[in-house]
Amino acid sequence: MQVTETSSEGLKREFKVVIPAETINGEVDARLTQLAPTIRMPGFRPGKVPVALLKKRYGPSVMGEVLEKTVNETSQKTLEERELRAATQPQIEITSFEEGGDLEFNLSVDIMPEITPVDFSTLEIERLTAEPSDKELDEAIGKLASQHKTSEPIKRKRKSKEGDIVVINFKGTVDGVAFDGGAAEGHHLELGSGTFIPGFEDQLVGVNAGDKVDVKVTFPENYGQETLAGKDAVFETEVTEIRETTDPVIDDEFAKLFGMDDLDTLKEAIKGQLSQEYAGAARAKLKRTLLDALESKHDFGVPEGMVDAEYQAICNAVKPRAHDHDHDHDHDHDHDHDHDHDHDHHHHEHAADEGLSDEEKAEYRGIAERRVRLGLLLQEVGRLNNISITDEEVARAIYQEATKYPGQEQQVVQFYQQNAQAQANIRAPLLEDKIVDFIVEMAKVTDKTVSAEDLFKEEEEGESAEKKPAKKAAAKKPAEKKKAQAKKAPAKKTAAKKDSDDA
Repeated sequence: MQVTETSSEGLKREFKVVIPAETINGEVDARLTQLAPTIRMPGFRPGKVPVALLKKRYGPSVMGEVLEKTVNETSQKTLEERELRAATQPQIEITSFEEGGDLEFNLSVDIMPEITPVDFSTLEIERLTAEPSDKELDEAIGKLASQHKTSEPIKRKRKSKEGDIVVINFKGTVDGVAFDGGAAEGHHLELGSGTFIPGFEDQLVGVNAGDKVDVKVTFPENYGQETLAGKDAVFETEVTEIRETTDPVIDDEFAKLFGMDDLDTLKEAIKGQLSQEYAGAARAKLKRTLLDALESKHDFGVPEGMVDAEYQAICNAVKPRAHDHDHDHDHDHDHDHDHDHDHDHHHHEHAADEGLSDEEKAEYRGIAERRVRLGLLLQEVGRLNNISITDEEVARAIYQEATKYPGQEQQVVQFYQQNAQAQANIRAPLLEDKIVDFIVEMAKVTDKTVSAEDLFKEEEEGESAEKKPAKKAAAKKPAEKKKAQAKKAPAKKTAAKKDSDDA
Protein backbone atom coordinates (compact mmCIF):
# COMPACT_ATOMS: atom_id res chain seq x y z
CA MET A 1 0.00 0.00 0.00
CA GLN A 2 1.34 3.41 -0.99
CA VAL A 3 -0.16 6.49 0.69
CA THR A 4 0.61 10.07 -0.30
CA GLU A 5 -0.82 13.06 1.58
CA THR A 6 -2.04 15.45 -1.10
CA SER A 7 -3.59 18.17 1.05
CA SER A 8 -3.40 19.33 4.66
CA GLU A 9 -5.39 22.49 5.27
CA GLY A 10 -6.85 23.18 8.69
CA LEU A 11 -8.71 20.07 9.80
CA LYS A 12 -9.09 18.74 6.25
CA ARG A 13 -6.83 15.89 5.12
CA GLU A 14 -6.64 14.34 1.65
CA PHE A 15 -4.63 11.28 0.61
CA LYS A 16 -3.94 9.34 -2.57
CA VAL A 17 -3.87 5.60 -1.86
CA VAL A 18 -2.55 2.93 -4.23
CA ILE A 19 -3.17 -0.78 -3.56
CA PRO A 20 -0.98 -3.11 -5.68
CA ALA A 21 -2.71 -5.55 -8.02
CA GLU A 22 -1.11 -8.53 -6.27
CA THR A 23 -2.72 -7.47 -2.99
CA ILE A 24 -6.16 -7.33 -4.60
CA ASN A 25 -5.64 -10.69 -6.31
CA GLY A 26 -4.43 -12.21 -3.07
CA GLU A 27 -7.55 -11.03 -1.25
CA VAL A 28 -9.76 -12.48 -4.00
CA ASP A 29 -7.94 -15.84 -3.79
CA ALA A 30 -8.25 -15.85 0.00
CA ARG A 31 -11.96 -15.17 -0.16
CA LEU A 32 -12.54 -17.86 -2.79
CA THR A 33 -10.55 -20.36 -0.69
CA GLN A 34 -12.78 -19.46 2.26
CA LEU A 35 -15.90 -20.05 0.15
CA ALA A 36 -14.62 -23.23 -1.56
CA PRO A 37 -16.07 -25.75 0.98
CA THR A 38 -19.55 -24.37 0.34
CA ILE A 39 -19.38 -24.35 -3.49
CA ARG A 40 -20.55 -27.37 -5.48
CA MET A 41 -19.59 -27.93 -9.14
CA PRO A 42 -20.27 -30.98 -11.34
CA GLY A 43 -17.32 -33.36 -11.50
CA PHE A 44 -15.72 -32.20 -8.24
CA ARG A 45 -16.17 -33.32 -4.67
CA PRO A 46 -17.21 -30.59 -2.17
CA GLY A 47 -14.18 -28.51 -1.24
CA LYS A 48 -12.03 -29.93 -4.07
CA VAL A 49 -12.84 -27.39 -6.79
CA PRO A 50 -9.53 -25.79 -7.99
CA VAL A 51 -9.09 -22.14 -6.98
CA ALA A 52 -8.29 -21.22 -10.62
CA LEU A 53 -11.67 -22.57 -11.74
CA LEU A 54 -13.45 -20.87 -8.85
CA LYS A 55 -11.76 -17.61 -9.75
CA LYS A 56 -12.88 -17.86 -13.37
CA ARG A 57 -16.46 -18.67 -12.33
CA TYR A 58 -16.94 -16.57 -9.20
CA GLY A 59 -14.09 -14.04 -9.25
CA PRO A 60 -16.10 -11.10 -10.66
CA SER A 61 -18.85 -11.46 -8.05
CA VAL A 62 -16.28 -11.63 -5.22
CA MET A 63 -14.31 -8.63 -6.53
CA GLY A 64 -16.84 -6.02 -5.39
CA GLU A 65 -16.82 -7.41 -1.85
CA VAL A 66 -13.02 -7.47 -1.79
CA LEU A 67 -12.71 -3.90 -3.09
CA GLU A 68 -15.09 -2.56 -0.44
CA LYS A 69 -13.28 -4.44 2.33
CA THR A 70 -9.85 -3.33 1.08
CA VAL A 71 -10.82 0.33 0.75
CA ASN A 72 -12.37 0.40 4.24
CA GLU A 73 -9.44 -1.34 5.90
CA THR A 74 -6.76 0.73 4.15
CA SER A 75 -8.59 3.96 4.90
CA GLN A 76 -8.78 3.05 8.58
CA LYS A 77 -5.12 2.02 8.60
CA THR A 78 -4.10 5.28 6.91
CA LEU A 79 -5.72 7.28 9.70
CA GLU A 80 -4.47 5.05 12.52
CA GLU A 81 -0.85 5.13 11.34
CA ARG A 82 -0.95 8.93 11.43
CA GLU A 83 -2.87 8.98 14.73
CA LEU A 84 -5.74 10.90 13.14
CA ARG A 85 -9.29 10.63 14.47
CA ALA A 86 -12.00 11.15 11.87
CA ALA A 87 -14.66 13.70 12.78
CA THR A 88 -16.80 12.84 9.76
CA GLN A 89 -17.30 9.80 7.57
CA PRO A 90 -14.29 9.59 5.19
CA GLN A 91 -15.16 10.32 1.57
CA ILE A 92 -13.78 7.83 -0.95
CA GLU A 93 -13.32 8.39 -4.70
CA ILE A 94 -11.89 5.51 -6.73
CA THR A 95 -9.82 7.10 -9.48
CA SER A 96 -8.37 4.03 -11.22
CA PHE A 97 -9.06 0.31 -11.28
CA GLU A 98 -9.11 -2.36 -13.94
CA GLU A 99 -9.21 -6.08 -13.26
CA GLY A 100 -5.64 -7.26 -12.85
CA GLY A 101 -4.35 -3.73 -12.22
CA ASP A 102 -3.63 -1.54 -9.21
CA LEU A 103 -6.42 0.10 -7.23
CA GLU A 104 -6.09 3.86 -6.78
CA PHE A 105 -8.43 6.01 -4.73
CA ASN A 106 -8.57 9.41 -3.03
CA LEU A 107 -9.36 9.63 0.66
CA SER A 108 -10.79 12.88 2.05
CA VAL A 109 -11.68 13.34 5.72
CA ASP A 110 -12.26 15.98 8.39
CA ILE A 111 -10.25 15.16 11.49
CA MET A 112 -10.99 15.86 15.12
CA PRO A 113 -9.40 19.03 16.49
CA GLU A 114 -7.16 19.01 19.53
CA ILE A 115 -9.53 19.56 22.46
CA THR A 116 -8.37 20.18 26.02
CA PRO A 117 -11.38 20.51 28.35
CA VAL A 118 -11.08 23.19 30.99
CA ASP A 119 -10.90 22.34 34.68
CA PHE A 120 -14.64 22.12 35.35
CA SER A 121 -14.21 23.18 38.98
CA THR A 122 -13.43 26.68 37.67
CA LEU A 123 -16.90 27.01 36.13
CA GLU A 124 -19.33 29.18 38.07
CA ILE A 125 -22.97 28.79 37.07
CA GLU A 126 -26.33 29.72 38.55
CA ARG A 127 -29.11 27.15 38.84
CA LEU A 128 -32.64 28.56 38.94
CA THR A 129 -35.44 26.66 40.66
CA ALA A 130 -39.14 27.34 41.06
CA GLU A 131 -42.07 25.73 42.88
CA PRO A 132 -45.76 26.11 42.02
CA SER A 133 -47.54 28.79 44.05
CA ASP A 134 -51.13 28.49 45.29
CA LYS A 135 -52.17 31.02 42.64
CA GLU A 136 -50.54 29.02 39.85
CA LEU A 137 -52.17 25.86 41.16
CA ASP A 138 -55.61 27.52 41.16
CA GLU A 139 -55.02 28.81 37.63
CA ALA A 140 -54.07 25.32 36.46
CA ILE A 141 -57.23 23.82 37.97
CA GLY A 142 -59.28 26.63 36.42
CA LYS A 143 -57.78 25.91 33.03
CA LEU A 144 -58.52 22.23 33.47
CA ALA A 145 -62.14 23.09 34.31
CA SER A 146 -62.45 25.30 31.22
CA GLN A 147 -61.33 22.36 29.10
CA HIS A 148 -64.08 20.17 30.53
CA LYS A 149 -67.05 22.45 30.22
CA THR A 150 -70.47 20.91 30.10
CA SER A 151 -73.49 22.22 28.23
CA GLU A 152 -77.21 22.46 28.89
CA PRO A 153 -80.19 23.58 26.82
CA ILE A 154 -80.76 27.36 26.85
CA LYS A 155 -83.22 28.36 29.59
CA ARG A 156 -85.24 30.72 27.42
CA LYS A 157 -85.86 30.79 23.72
CA ARG A 158 -83.36 32.97 21.87
CA LYS A 159 -81.22 33.02 18.76
CA SER A 160 -77.87 31.34 18.74
CA LYS A 161 -74.70 33.34 19.42
CA GLU A 162 -70.98 32.71 19.27
CA GLY A 163 -69.89 30.38 22.05
CA ASP A 164 -73.14 28.40 21.94
CA ILE A 165 -73.26 24.75 21.00
CA VAL A 166 -75.78 23.99 18.28
CA VAL A 167 -77.01 20.46 17.69
CA ILE A 168 -77.41 20.00 13.95
CA ASN A 169 -78.33 17.54 11.22
CA PHE A 170 -76.69 18.33 7.90
CA LYS A 171 -76.21 16.99 4.40
CA GLY A 172 -73.69 18.49 1.98
CA THR A 173 -73.77 18.53 -1.81
CA VAL A 174 -71.50 19.78 -4.57
CA ASP A 175 -73.33 20.63 -7.80
CA GLY A 176 -76.36 18.89 -6.31
CA VAL A 177 -74.51 15.62 -5.68
CA ALA A 178 -73.94 14.32 -2.14
CA PHE A 179 -70.38 13.35 -1.22
CA ASP A 180 -68.76 10.98 1.23
CA GLY A 181 -68.38 12.41 4.74
CA GLY A 182 -70.73 15.32 4.02
CA ALA A 183 -73.62 14.30 6.29
CA ALA A 184 -74.22 13.82 10.01
CA GLU A 185 -77.06 13.81 12.52
CA GLY A 186 -77.08 15.11 16.08
CA HIS A 187 -73.68 16.75 15.67
CA HIS A 188 -72.66 19.15 18.47
CA LEU A 189 -70.89 22.19 17.02
CA GLU A 190 -69.44 25.01 19.11
CA LEU A 191 -69.92 28.26 17.23
CA GLY A 192 -66.66 30.18 16.92
CA SER A 193 -64.50 27.12 17.55
CA GLY A 194 -63.21 27.08 13.96
CA THR A 195 -63.58 23.30 13.76
CA PHE A 196 -65.61 23.44 10.54
CA ILE A 197 -64.45 24.94 7.25
CA PRO A 198 -64.39 28.76 7.08
CA GLY A 199 -67.82 30.38 6.84
CA PHE A 200 -69.82 27.37 8.06
CA GLU A 201 -70.17 28.36 11.70
CA ASP A 202 -70.75 32.05 10.92
CA GLN A 203 -73.96 31.19 9.07
CA LEU A 204 -75.37 29.42 12.13
CA VAL A 205 -75.07 32.47 14.38
CA GLY A 206 -78.44 34.18 14.90
CA VAL A 207 -80.69 31.21 14.19
CA ASN A 208 -83.44 29.61 16.29
CA ALA A 209 -83.86 25.99 17.28
CA GLY A 210 -85.92 24.34 14.57
CA ASP A 211 -84.58 26.55 11.78
CA LYS A 212 -83.42 25.04 8.52
CA VAL A 213 -80.49 26.80 6.88
CA ASP A 214 -78.71 26.25 3.58
CA VAL A 215 -75.09 26.84 4.57
CA LYS A 216 -73.09 27.83 1.50
CA VAL A 217 -69.33 27.50 1.71
CA THR A 218 -66.27 27.01 -0.48
CA PHE A 219 -63.77 24.33 0.42
CA PRO A 220 -60.19 25.68 0.78
CA GLU A 221 -57.88 25.18 -2.20
CA ASN A 222 -55.52 23.13 -0.04
CA TYR A 223 -58.28 20.96 1.44
CA GLY A 224 -57.02 17.46 2.16
CA GLN A 225 -59.69 15.76 0.02
CA GLU A 226 -58.69 16.66 -3.54
CA THR A 227 -62.15 16.04 -5.03
CA LEU A 228 -63.56 18.79 -2.78
CA ALA A 229 -60.65 21.27 -2.77
CA GLY A 230 -61.79 24.67 -4.05
CA LYS A 231 -65.37 23.46 -4.70
CA ASP A 232 -68.54 25.35 -3.76
CA ALA A 233 -70.82 23.31 -1.51
CA VAL A 234 -74.27 23.62 0.04
CA PHE A 235 -75.09 22.01 3.38
CA GLU A 236 -78.78 21.56 4.11
CA THR A 237 -78.69 22.09 7.86
CA GLU A 238 -81.37 21.68 10.52
CA VAL A 239 -80.76 23.20 13.95
CA THR A 240 -82.43 20.85 16.41
CA GLU A 241 -81.23 22.45 19.66
CA ILE A 242 -79.24 25.34 21.07
CA ARG A 243 -77.13 24.71 24.15
CA GLU A 244 -74.96 26.99 26.28
CA THR A 245 -71.76 25.99 28.00
CA THR A 246 -71.44 25.94 31.76
CA ASP A 247 -68.32 25.79 33.90
CA PRO A 248 -68.14 22.68 36.07
CA VAL A 249 -68.16 23.09 39.84
CA ILE A 250 -64.64 22.43 41.14
CA ASP A 251 -65.31 19.95 43.94
CA ASP A 252 -64.73 16.30 44.84
CA GLU A 253 -67.11 15.18 42.10
CA PHE A 254 -65.10 17.17 39.56
CA ALA A 255 -61.92 15.42 40.78
CA LYS A 256 -63.52 12.03 40.20
CA LEU A 257 -63.75 12.84 36.48
CA PHE A 258 -59.96 12.38 36.45
CA GLY A 259 -59.88 9.21 38.55
CA MET A 260 -59.06 11.04 41.81
CA ASP A 261 -60.73 10.32 45.13
CA ASP A 262 -61.23 13.96 46.03
CA LEU A 263 -60.23 17.53 45.17
CA ASP A 264 -57.19 17.53 47.45
CA THR A 265 -55.81 14.47 45.65
CA LEU A 266 -56.36 16.17 42.29
CA LYS A 267 -54.56 19.28 43.50
CA GLU A 268 -51.59 17.22 44.64
CA ALA A 269 -51.42 15.50 41.27
CA ILE A 270 -51.55 18.81 39.39
CA LYS A 271 -48.94 20.28 41.73
CA GLY A 272 -46.68 17.34 40.95
CA GLN A 273 -47.13 17.88 37.22
CA LEU A 274 -46.35 21.59 37.55
CA SER A 275 -43.28 20.83 39.66
CA GLN A 276 -42.07 18.41 37.00
CA GLU A 277 -42.66 21.01 34.30
CA TYR A 278 -40.77 23.67 36.26
CA ALA A 279 -37.92 21.25 36.95
CA GLY A 280 -37.65 20.53 33.22
CA ALA A 281 -37.53 24.25 32.42
CA ALA A 282 -34.96 24.83 35.15
CA ARG A 283 -32.79 22.01 33.84
CA ALA A 284 -32.99 23.35 30.29
CA LYS A 285 -31.97 26.78 31.57
CA LEU A 286 -29.08 25.29 33.56
CA LYS A 287 -27.88 23.39 30.52
CA ARG A 288 -27.85 26.53 28.36
CA THR A 289 -26.05 28.44 31.09
CA LEU A 290 -23.45 25.67 31.29
CA LEU A 291 -23.01 25.59 27.50
CA ASP A 292 -22.50 29.36 27.49
CA ALA A 293 -19.84 28.97 30.18
CA LEU A 294 -18.12 26.14 28.29
CA GLU A 295 -18.14 28.12 25.05
CA SER A 296 -16.50 31.11 26.71
CA LYS A 297 -13.60 28.93 27.90
CA HIS A 298 -12.94 26.89 24.75
CA ASP A 299 -11.76 28.10 21.40
CA PHE A 300 -10.62 25.43 18.96
CA GLY A 301 -11.04 24.94 15.25
CA VAL A 302 -13.97 22.88 14.03
CA PRO A 303 -14.31 20.80 10.85
CA GLU A 304 -15.71 23.00 8.11
CA GLY A 305 -17.73 20.12 6.66
CA MET A 306 -19.60 19.67 9.95
CA VAL A 307 -20.28 23.40 10.20
CA ASP A 308 -21.57 23.45 6.62
CA ALA A 309 -23.95 20.57 7.33
CA GLU A 310 -25.29 22.22 10.51
CA TYR A 311 -25.64 25.56 8.71
CA GLN A 312 -27.65 23.87 5.96
CA ALA A 313 -29.91 22.30 8.57
CA ILE A 314 -30.49 25.62 10.34
CA CYS A 315 -31.31 27.43 7.12
CA ASN A 316 -33.75 24.72 6.05
CA ALA A 317 -35.40 24.78 9.48
CA VAL A 318 -35.99 28.54 9.62
CA LYS A 319 -36.75 29.19 5.96
CA PRO A 320 -40.30 28.45 4.75
CA ARG A 321 -40.23 26.06 1.82
CA ALA A 322 -42.93 26.32 -0.81
CA HIS A 323 -42.86 22.61 -1.65
CA ASP A 324 -42.41 20.84 1.67
CA HIS A 325 -44.21 17.79 0.33
CA ASP A 326 -41.38 17.33 -2.16
CA HIS A 327 -38.97 16.94 0.73
CA ASP A 328 -40.84 14.46 2.90
CA HIS A 329 -38.21 11.77 2.26
CA ASP A 330 -35.49 14.11 3.49
CA HIS A 331 -37.09 14.04 6.92
CA ASP A 332 -36.40 10.37 7.41
CA HIS A 333 -32.79 10.95 8.44
CA ASP A 334 -30.51 13.49 10.06
CA HIS A 335 -28.44 14.89 7.17
CA ASP A 336 -25.54 15.63 9.54
CA HIS A 337 -24.81 11.93 9.73
CA ASP A 338 -26.55 10.23 6.83
CA HIS A 339 -24.22 9.95 3.86
CA ASP A 340 -26.63 7.89 1.80
CA HIS A 341 -28.45 11.12 0.97
CA ASP A 342 -25.60 13.13 -0.48
CA HIS A 343 -27.57 13.68 -3.66
CA ASP A 344 -30.47 15.22 -1.75
CA HIS A 345 -28.09 17.22 0.40
CA HIS A 346 -26.37 18.79 -2.59
CA HIS A 347 -29.75 19.41 -4.17
CA HIS A 348 -30.58 21.83 -1.37
CA GLU A 349 -27.05 23.13 -0.74
CA HIS A 350 -27.09 25.84 -3.34
CA ALA A 351 -30.43 27.20 -2.15
CA ALA A 352 -30.37 26.53 1.59
CA ASP A 353 -29.71 30.17 2.51
CA GLU A 354 -31.44 31.68 -0.51
CA GLY A 355 -33.49 34.71 0.49
CA LEU A 356 -31.65 35.26 3.77
CA SER A 357 -29.92 38.54 4.48
CA ASP A 358 -26.16 38.71 4.95
CA GLU A 359 -26.75 39.39 8.66
CA GLU A 360 -28.92 36.27 8.98
CA LYS A 361 -26.38 34.16 7.12
CA ALA A 362 -23.60 35.34 9.40
CA GLU A 363 -25.75 34.75 12.51
CA TYR A 364 -26.78 31.25 11.47
CA ARG A 365 -23.24 30.24 10.53
CA GLY A 366 -22.09 31.45 13.94
CA ILE A 367 -24.79 29.35 15.59
CA ALA A 368 -23.78 26.34 13.49
CA GLU A 369 -20.14 26.72 14.52
CA ARG A 370 -21.15 27.04 18.17
CA ARG A 371 -23.28 23.90 18.03
CA VAL A 372 -20.54 21.88 16.34
CA ARG A 373 -17.88 23.11 18.79
CA LEU A 374 -20.02 22.34 21.85
CA GLY A 375 -21.03 18.97 20.41
CA LEU A 376 -17.41 17.98 19.84
CA LEU A 377 -16.44 19.22 23.29
CA LEU A 378 -19.13 17.17 25.03
CA GLN A 379 -18.19 14.17 22.90
CA GLU A 380 -14.55 14.52 23.96
CA VAL A 381 -15.48 14.90 27.64
CA GLY A 382 -17.47 11.70 27.38
CA ARG A 383 -14.60 9.87 25.66
CA LEU A 384 -11.94 11.02 28.10
CA ASN A 385 -14.08 10.09 31.13
CA ASN A 386 -15.49 6.82 29.75
CA ILE A 387 -19.06 8.09 29.97
CA SER A 388 -21.47 5.88 28.08
CA ILE A 389 -25.07 4.76 27.92
CA THR A 390 -25.91 1.14 28.64
CA ASP A 391 -28.43 -0.92 26.71
CA GLU A 392 -30.52 -1.07 29.88
CA GLU A 393 -30.74 2.72 30.00
CA VAL A 394 -31.82 2.82 26.35
CA ALA A 395 -34.42 0.13 27.01
CA ARG A 396 -35.85 2.11 29.95
CA ALA A 397 -36.07 5.25 27.83
CA ILE A 398 -37.82 3.34 25.05
CA TYR A 399 -40.30 1.91 27.55
CA GLN A 400 -41.01 5.38 28.95
CA GLU A 401 -41.61 6.63 25.40
CA ALA A 402 -43.93 3.72 24.68
CA THR A 403 -46.07 4.44 27.76
CA LYS A 404 -47.11 7.72 26.14
CA TYR A 405 -49.19 5.70 23.68
CA PRO A 406 -51.63 3.54 25.65
CA GLY A 407 -52.63 0.44 23.76
CA GLN A 408 -49.76 0.82 21.28
CA GLU A 409 -46.82 0.15 23.60
CA GLN A 410 -45.76 -3.09 21.96
CA GLN A 411 -45.71 -1.59 18.46
CA VAL A 412 -43.59 1.37 19.60
CA VAL A 413 -41.10 -0.87 21.41
CA GLN A 414 -40.82 -3.16 18.39
CA PHE A 415 -40.17 -0.18 16.15
CA TYR A 416 -37.21 0.93 18.26
CA GLN A 417 -35.89 -2.63 18.54
CA GLN A 418 -35.89 -3.03 14.77
CA ASN A 419 -34.55 0.44 13.88
CA ALA A 420 -30.92 1.24 14.70
CA GLN A 421 -31.30 4.92 13.77
CA ALA A 422 -34.29 5.29 16.09
CA GLN A 423 -32.26 3.76 18.92
CA ALA A 424 -29.45 6.21 18.17
CA ASN A 425 -31.95 9.06 18.45
CA ILE A 426 -32.80 7.81 21.94
CA ARG A 427 -29.19 7.15 22.99
CA ALA A 428 -27.69 10.49 21.88
CA PRO A 429 -29.68 12.81 24.21
CA LEU A 430 -29.27 10.35 27.09
CA LEU A 431 -25.49 10.48 26.64
CA GLU A 432 -25.48 14.26 26.33
CA ASP A 433 -27.50 14.63 29.54
CA LYS A 434 -25.16 12.28 31.39
CA ILE A 435 -22.11 14.28 30.25
CA VAL A 436 -23.79 17.54 31.28
CA ASP A 437 -24.55 16.06 34.72
CA PHE A 438 -20.91 14.99 35.02
CA ILE A 439 -19.71 18.55 34.37
CA VAL A 440 -22.32 20.19 36.62
CA GLU A 441 -21.31 17.87 39.46
CA MET A 442 -17.79 19.37 39.42
CA ALA A 443 -18.74 23.00 38.71
CA LYS A 444 -19.44 25.65 41.34
CA VAL A 445 -23.24 25.84 41.26
CA THR A 446 -25.24 28.52 43.06
CA ASP A 447 -28.93 27.78 43.55
CA LYS A 448 -31.46 30.59 43.26
CA THR A 449 -35.21 30.27 43.82
CA VAL A 450 -37.34 32.37 41.49
CA SER A 451 -40.99 32.58 40.54
CA ALA A 452 -42.28 30.46 37.70
CA GLU A 453 -42.98 33.65 35.76
CA ASP A 454 -39.34 34.73 36.04
CA LEU A 455 -38.11 31.24 35.20
CA PHE A 456 -40.08 31.04 31.97
CA LYS A 457 -39.59 34.71 31.14
CA GLU A 458 -35.83 34.29 31.26
CA GLU A 459 -36.14 31.17 29.16
CA GLU A 460 -38.05 33.08 26.47
CA GLU A 461 -36.27 36.43 26.51
CA GLY A 462 -32.77 35.49 27.57
CA GLU A 463 -32.20 32.62 25.23
CA SER A 464 -28.68 31.93 24.15
CA ALA A 465 -27.68 31.30 20.57
CA GLU A 466 -28.06 27.58 21.27
CA LYS A 467 -31.85 28.06 21.12
CA LYS A 468 -32.03 30.42 18.18
CA PRO A 469 -33.15 29.69 15.59
CA ALA A 470 -35.36 26.69 16.24
CA LYS A 471 -33.61 23.37 15.87
CA LYS A 472 -34.79 20.86 13.30
CA ALA A 473 -37.87 19.86 15.24
CA ALA A 474 -39.95 19.93 12.11
CA ALA A 475 -37.77 17.33 10.44
CA LYS A 476 -39.32 14.17 11.74
CA LYS A 477 -37.05 11.20 12.19
CA PRO A 478 -38.24 7.61 11.94
CA ALA A 479 -38.91 7.39 15.66
CA GLU A 480 -41.09 10.47 15.55
CA LYS A 481 -42.96 9.15 12.54
CA LYS A 482 -43.61 5.91 14.37
CA LYS A 483 -44.86 7.79 17.40
CA ALA A 484 -47.31 9.63 15.25
CA GLN A 485 -48.48 6.34 13.75
CA ALA A 486 -48.79 4.77 17.16
CA LYS A 487 -51.41 7.25 18.34
CA LYS A 488 -54.99 6.07 18.28
CA ALA A 489 -56.82 6.87 15.10
CA PRO A 490 -59.09 9.93 15.46
CA ALA A 491 -62.80 9.66 15.01
CA LYS A 492 -63.85 9.78 11.36
CA LYS A 493 -63.84 13.39 10.15
CA THR A 494 -66.78 14.70 8.20
CA ALA A 495 -66.02 16.74 5.12
CA ALA A 496 -67.51 19.79 6.79
CA LYS A 497 -64.81 19.77 9.43
CA LYS A 498 -61.86 22.04 8.91
CA ASP A 499 -58.99 20.16 7.33
CA SER A 500 -55.87 19.84 9.48
CA ASP A 501 -53.79 21.53 6.79
CA ASP A 502 -55.74 24.74 7.39
CA ALA A 503 -55.26 24.79 11.12
